[in-house]
Amino acid sequence: MAAAASAAVTQTKAGFWIRVVAFIIDSIIVGVINAIVAAILSSNTTGRTGIQTILGIIYFSYFWSASSPWPGQTVGDKLLNLRVIRTDGSDLTIVQAFIRYVGLFISFIVIFIGVIWVAFDPNKQGWHDKIAGTYVVKTV
Repeated sequence: MAAAASAAVTQTKAGFWIRVVAFIIDSIIVGVINAIVAAILSSNTTGRTGIQTILGIIYFSYFWSASSPWPGQTVGDKLLNLRVIRTDGSDLTIVQAFIRYVGLFISFIVIFIGVIWVAFDPNKQGWHDKIAGTYVVKTV
């Protein structure tokens, strides 16, 4: 475990803008899935917020966890060679990934300060990373 921890500390951390692009890619995917689900359920636009929130929780918690085909990587992360890991270098469980998502939600509702924090933090951690004990690292 000590080797994994030292590897996590020495891996190159992903910066603010590449993480923004990965999140935009993932948001588009969740938005398309949301539109399909809403069309199937014949939901009007006022009912979409709850569906989109649930889809976001499922999407990010699954892909950030070790349960996904690419542990620690959403589709956007995979395309941009990024990976979410614990600060000890291990993969996230579903619960840890969910905690990170809740932290991301908090980071957004405080006028994005928790997300912008990534640009100024020496370890490139946003509030959600600090809450969940994670880093976003470059894979290649």
